[in-house]
Amino acid sequence: MPLSLVAALALAATPAPAKTQPFNHHDMISMRRLSNPRVSPDGTQVAYVLRSTDLEANRGRTDLWLVGVDGSAPRQLTSHPDADSDPTWAPDGKSLFFLSSRGGSSQVWRLPIDGGEPTQVTKLPLDVGTFRLSPDGARLAVSMEVFPDCAGLDCNTQREAERSKRKATGRTYDKLFARHWDTWKDGRRSHIFVVPVAGGTPVDLMKGMDADGPTKPFGGPEEYTFTPDGKSVVFTARDVGRTESWSTDLDLFVSPIDGKARPRKLTEKNRATDTSPVFSPDGKSLAYLAMSRPGYEADRYRVIVRAWPGGQERVLAEDWDRSAGGLAWSPDSKTLFATAGHIGQQPLFALDVASGKVRQITKDGTDDSPQPAAGNRLVYVHDDLDSPADLFVINQDGTGTKQLTQVNQDTLARVRFGGFEQFEFPGWNNETVRAYVVKPVDFDPKRQYPLAFLIHGGPQGSFGNHFHYRWNPQVYAGRGYVAVMVDFHGSTGYGQAFTDAIRDDWGGKPLEDLQKGLAAALQRYPFISKEKKCALGASYGGYMINWIAGNWADGFKCLVNHDGILDERMGYFDTEELWFPEWEHKGTPWENPEGYRKHSPIEHVGKWKTPMMVIHGGQDFRVVETQGLGTFTALQRRGIPSKLLYFPEENHWVLRPANSLQWHDEVLGWLDQWTRN
Repeated sequence: MPLSLVAALALAATPAPAKTQPFNHHDMISMRRLSNPRVSPDGTQVAYVLRSTDLEANRGRTDLWLVGVDGSAPRQLTSHPDADSDPTWAPDGKSLFFLSSRGGSSQVWRLPIDGGEPTQVTKLPLDVGTFRLSPDGARLAVSMEVFPDCAGLDCNTQREAERSKRKATGRTYDKLFARHWDTWKDGRRSHIFVVPVAGGTPVDLMKGMDADGPTKPFGGPEEYTFTPDGKSVVFTARDVGRTESWSTDLDLFVSPIDGKARPRKLTEKNRATDTSPVFSPDGKSLAYLAMSRPGYEADRYRVIVRAWPGGQERVLAEDWDRSAGGLAWSPDSKTLFATAGHIGQQPLFALDVASGKVRQITKDGTDDSPQPAAGNRLVYVHDDLDSPADLFVINQDGTGTKQLTQVNQDTLARVRFGGFEQFEFPGWNNETVRAYVVKPVDFDPKRQYPLAFLIHGGPQGSFGNHFHYRWNPQVYAGRGYVAVMVDFHGSTGYGQAFTDAIRDDWGGKPLEDLQKGLAAALQRYPFISKEKKCALGASYGGYMINWIAGNWADGFKCLVNHDGILDERMGYFDTEELWFPEWEHKGTPWENPEGYRKHSPIEHVGKWKTPMMVIHGGQDFRVVETQGLGTFTALQRRGIPSKLLYFPEENHWVLRPANSLQWHDEVLGWLDQWTRN
């Protein structure tokens, strides 16, 4: 019996255990994670990526799976120990191209759907980071790390070989970025190449450009695409010279696939971000996402529709006060499907291209990756606060929802979650603010429960109806805590003015919202203990923990600060993306010193008294480790009970399974220490 069929039958036949247990962080880390769905050309099948956790190897493993749009015959397509990802259908629907690290290098492979072994398509001397397939299936656009001044790939491999032989290890820089996110710069850039599927010499479409395509650190294949005729590639890049570290001017460029002409900038007029190009099926329109305010990374993403190749543009649904993402065209080119944060949820929306009218398709939870399927339906990924991600299908009119996969059926059958609900209260300026409460597993309304008060990062983010793998409130609910999460001013999904409100007021409106949100929760939910409360946060949430320590010190028994800023002024000089603090604090520290001083936690260390756990990653270049070490130093010098948890190899997030387990063990132990007595 084929391995894929055995796996499918085993999943379907797994009996539900007789006993269940409260959900915990071990359950969370062991869960399978579904992503990257791709609907077949005929709309009847969906290929997707499924990540499982290999605790022995301390890493995730990704394989390709396939399921019918009707939910039939889920089967595993690959089972190689190395990573397989990014499934892309051939135009005839008979095979899948995918990215794999099998063989020791990341290359593009091809797999027949009806059976057979994968074959390697690219055999390039450098790793392929991302790829896209041309409309006729004859060419690949691939991204690779290269030295911009090199004439060919041989030059790159030779230069790398020469550098590896040097005894001196020093690097020199004459401009920023020197490092970004978690990586020191070494002179290479991610460039997009075109190579025939049948083999041939790759052509660098960005030759000589001192810029990255896709952009770093999080850009992927959604940032570039072939034109409908397959003769050019439209891609996203930030080509701004020495201002790169303080510019958000991402632009769309178009380049012929032969590389004989320099890339032409399509979005010259907009000095803010332009990204995520998607061509309509009829080839007449290019849709993309655009911000309007330079220097602001959390501005509203508007949907732009550009006539192709003519160039006339218009904003679609200008009055729709939501930030769009995940664009996908309907087969008839009359509708654009999108996702957007919306009052603590992330539903699917349909935008009529002719009129600009917006229609909400789904309601609760977090929905992502909408794609048209056969029968006037949409395939998408859905999760919520007590359900990890699975594939769903829905009619485009919002009826007929059906779940296609149950990738965590075995885990869900043996765990119990806490119930949750959203509530609202008058926050700063009596404006409506919303929050979620997640009740403890096996909730008893007659009992009193300790509180885990979770504060999201960003700060332009949201702790919404979403199943998170780093900050999951169900982990605290399974431990016997009530979790409360306030979407304070600055959060996304409540209109752009609400998001903008945090600018130059990091310690003002958000703190007031958090204080009023906690008071509202205590009044509304009498089962929350008024004495046994701890607050936790990361990134901006970690900053807020430091701010709370000096400005709301009587509110909590303990605090947990993950990668949080202590000194806003020094935080500017040791971070990498300078546009962020320059926007948030209205200029540089020498132009507006008061903007950095007035809400800097370091100004209030003398008032600290609450026990705090400090956590930091050694490869975090967004909020550097000295911010965490400085926080711990201040706590220790003041004689405040405190603990430092340091991960030398982690960045702004904790990603390795073993480290995530340790993180949760330490944090939950810290909460127990201060609330269980």
